Order: sequence, then C-alpha cells, then structure tokens
Amino acid sequence: MAGATHLNVSWRDIMDIAIVTYILYRLILLIRGTRAEQLVKGLIILLIAWVTSGLLGFRTINWLLQGLMTVGLIAVPIIFQPELRKALEHLGRGKLFQRNLYEFEDDEFRALLEELMKAIPVLVKKKIGALVVLERETGLKDIIETGIKIEGVVTAELLINIFMPRSPLHDGAVIIRGNVIAAAGCFLPLTENPNLSKELGTRHRAGMGITEVSDALAIIISEETGVITLAHNGKLTRYLDEKTLRSTLLNFYSTTKKKKFIPGIFPWRFGEQDGDEV
Repeated sequence: MAGATHLNVSWRDIMDIAIVTYILYRLILLIRGTRAEQLVKGLIILLIAWVTSGLLGFRTINWLLQGLMTVGLIAVPIIFQPELRKALEHLGRGKLFQRNLYEFEDDEFRALLEELMKAIPVLVKKKIGALVVLERETGLKDIIETGIKIEGVVTAELLINIFMPRSPLHDGAVIIRGNVIAAAGCFLPLTENPNLSKELGTRHRAGMGITEVSDALAIIISEETGVITLAHNGKLTRYLDEKTLRSTLLNFYSTTKKKKFIPGIFPWRFGEQDGDEV
C-alpha cells in the first residue's frame, strides 16, 4: 500500500529492549521497600513537571526545574550509595568473580556443622549470647580486621569459651571463613531497618546489618531468652530449634554447591527459607 510505513525490527532490537526492561525490573526490585523508593518517586514527579512546564511554555518554572534536575544527577549517587553498593556486590557475586569461599569440601562443612551443633545447645541452655557469622562469597576482610584474629579450626569448646560472659571477646561477633574461625570480637554494621522489633537488641541488629551488605549467614543466640535466630539477606528467621537450624544450614550449603547461574539474577533457584521473618 502507498504511504504504508514498514518497521524494520531485528532480533537485536528485541534483545536490546528485553535486556533494558529486565535491568529496570531488577532495579525496581532492588529499591522496593527502601528509602530510595520514595526518592525515586520524587524524581519522577520532578521529571514530569519539567516536561510539562516546557510544553506549556512556563519558562521560569522550566528553568528552575532544569537546574534541580542537573543538581539531582550529582546528588543521586550520594543519596543512593547503599543501594548502589548492594547492586555492585550482587554483580560481583557472579561466576566471573566468584571466590568460592563457601564451597569447601563436604567433609569439612559437615565437621563445621557438627561443631556448631555441639556448641549452640550449650549456649542456648545457659542463655549465653552469641553472634556467629558464616562468610560466603562476599569477603568480610574489613569486618575481620575490626576484631582479634584467631585463625583456629572451629571447635565447640573454642566457640563456647569465646562467648563466655567474662571473656573479652564475648560482646563481638565471630567470623567463620570456611571451617576456620578467622576472628572474634568483631564489630558489625547495624541495620537501620525501622520495622525491626524494639525488643530485639544490638546482636540482632548487627546480625541483620551484616546480611544487608553481604551474602553472609548470621546465627544469633539471645542472651535474655536463649532463642536461636538466623539472619540472611537482611531478614531474620526466629525461634529456630537445633534440628531446623541444621537443616537450614545444610540447605544453604547444598544450593551453593549446585548453583549454575549468577545469584541475584535468578534468585528463585535457591529457595528462600520459611519461618518467622522480621
């Protein structure tokens, strides 16, 4: 037909659009439920107002909004620093950059698990507060340097002695790398999650905080109640018993061994744990 317009769309164009759409989708998931979500909404409103003022010929308003948008481009990396850091860490956990810190031999992992399962019931029974962090693919060297280096193979006796109330390392966190206690008495970043229950203390906030900035697992034992809590990906699963904790840790280890895709891009393959999450 005369005057008909033919669209020349190649498979590259379709792939290009699909990739951009997926990246935007992942960015939305990344900021959803965070303070950045409200900031993005504000930026969208400013953008709409800027375009609208230009179309209506409101030159002064358009000039002011254009200035705000220019300043905003500089401010965005500063405002979104936590989210950008988290996104880059997810990218760095891909196969190209994997360090395999968590993928040690089955025998070594089971030996570690047995020692943990010997120590935890004792700590729970005596209501000795504890915070144990299992390093995975995200390195925790900067956290390890805040504590006292141990570099000793994990044993139940060593863990119990570290967390005894009169121990100088009692109040800090133990960082386990592989099947070795890398350091004890370490300081962890505290979560700023406003929805965290007020009844939870510094240990829970620290355990949650370290899992917000890394893929580590944090085992927390309450000094007041003896309740076992597992922190992962910025979430707390509380009121675990020893059997459930064992199976959960085994599941994390087995899925890490089996994964074949970049984590964070295909998260549904790894199975989130059910429980009382906060």
